[in-house]
Amino acid sequence: MSRALPRSRKALALVAGTALAAPLAFAGPVQAAEPGAYTVTPLTFTVEAGGRSCVIDADLYRPAGVDADNPAPAVLATNGFGGSKKDGSTDAIGKAFAARGFVGLVYSGLGFGASGCLISLDDPRIDGQAASRLVDFLGGARAADDGTRADFVLRDGASDPRVGMIGGSYGGAIQLATASVDPRLDALVPLITWNDLAYSLAPNSADRATPGVFKWQWANGFYLIGEGQPLLAPSLDPSRFNSLRCLHFVTDACDTMRLLNSGRYPDAETRKMLDFARSVSPMSYLDRVKAPTLIVQGQSDSLFTLNEAQDTYEHLEARGVDTKMIWQSWGHSGGITDPAAGELDLGQGNLETSYVGRRVLAWFDRYLLGDRKADTGPEFAYYRDWRSGYGTAARVPGLSQRLYLSGDGKLVDNRTKVARGSRQYTNWPVPTSHSEASLAGLIGLPDPQPYDTRGTYLGWTSAPLTAPVDVVGAPRATLRVVSPQTERVQDSGDAADKLVLFAKIYDIAPDGKKTLVNRLVAPVRVPDATRPFTVELPGIVHRYETGHRLEFVIAASDTAYLGNQGVKPVTVTSAPEDTGTLELPVVEGVVR
Repeated sequence: MSRALPRSRKALALVAGTALAAPLAFAGPVQAAEPGAYTVTPLTFTVEAGGRSCVIDADLYRPAGVDADNPAPAVLATNGFGGSKKDGSTDAIGKAFAARGFVGLVYSGLGFGASGCLISLDDPRIDGQAASRLVDFLGGARAADDGTRADFVLRDGASDPRVGMIGGSYGGAIQLATASVDPRLDALVPLITWNDLAYSLAPNSADRATPGVFKWQWANGFYLIGEGQPLLAPSLDPSRFNSLRCLHFVTDACDTMRLLNSGRYPDAETRKMLDFARSVSPMSYLDRVKAPTLIVQGQSDSLFTLNEAQDTYEHLEARGVDTKMIWQSWGHSGGITDPAAGELDLGQGNLETSYVGRRVLAWFDRYLLGDRKADTGPEFAYYRDWRSGYGTAARVPGLSQRLYLSGDGKLVDNRTKVARGSRQYTNWPVPTSHSEASLAGLIGLPDPQPYDTRGTYLGWTSAPLTAPVDVVGAPRATLRVVSPQTERVQDSGDAADKLVLFAKIYDIAPDGKKTLVNRLVAPVRVPDATRPFTVELPGIVHRYETGHRLEFVIAASDTAYLGNQGVKPVTVTSAPEDTGTLELPVVEGVVR
């Protein structure tokens, strides 16, 4: 297959153009490279993965004029969960970079599309090793099943190709997994992916050591997509089948889902579940990742929050890995199928005309093309919808303002303003609060506005703001609750007996309309209801406008999560000398 497009070798010389218009503080390669001609060759690779022999289905994108005498660096990519090499965004990666002079190798991940083997959740020991065999091909150390060899990829040494990776979600984590087992990777750009899958699927925003609250809608949606692969992508390949109890995943993944759906979390079984989920998570192998990494995470994402990206970023940076981070507007919960104007859209290949796209090009410019003068941009950038552009900082902003939970339901800026008081809520046997229908944003379905039912939550509301307040980062709350029913059972040895609650912050407009920013909540399974605990809320980038009020809420339930076992009334008391707090990473303005 060939593309009849004009081509120029200038595609390999992406250069920095004029500075981006304010307020973007980054000068990158903004001059569009002339599109080039390329060929696309379907290839297969037989690999050993997880004790099985299976075939990887791939497409090789080769720019015209690239040969052994004129080699080019390569870009390796694979699909998000449930997709294949022919997905719009995955296929577009191959096209976009081949047109810019890079060799592209795009493949269907294990268990997806026409690739064999079981779905093993980007396990570095399985998926990572399989991807490493494709790096072997790019380095000239092995041939495809039909004998095709790649002698036209730029090399840094024998069997060591100059290669980067890019992709989102499932196609993001595989980059880190591969880099952990193969040091030959030269640059990574993981988008909207996870740091700790145990936290992603069952987050506990108060204590990572205590099993979290099951995110049943997201988890079961993806589980059904995975188990249905032999029907969604018809295949009788025996390497794709496990057993009647676990059709298409590795067994540990199915066992984890059964445990989470059971609603009971006995210590021994839960420890095994957590161990498996974390073994396939970057948090467990980042110490082995050395490739320069540009992390891109979505602000509208309740599946993999900004907090997960920050954890990965801080871990890599602490080890001295070249790392930068961008918080873009879209993620799994919104914009993924229709990004905001000017935002990166991999399906459209708008690299030169989007801020994130230019940052990606600059990243590959520096680490794949070897341009040490390439400006890879600021350390941290974040999308501001109130300015339709990006702000930048040397680091993620820290907590800068503390507010206090008053006994009369007010959120005040000084401990002396706290009124003594006591308030109570009670959970019902069914969910009474709603944040989101988790898959709605991903597939474009309508979703009811967030709500809380009277008597099943407590809220603390600020006075109307006298000037705008910009929050960038993850708020933090410190709470103490009283729940006698919980205290009697919380040491049973089953984490399901501990108290569950959900913390969140609303933006209340002058007309009373409430907005839950990006529908984000912090699920909490309280480690010990007799002691204070601290809650890390999801990171946000949001402007609270003049006249608006902030409302901090703790709710008994949420429709997107499993909740409490049994009815457990909760009381919260406040006094000037002893009350809960809410801390905000404010970058502009002040809450009074």
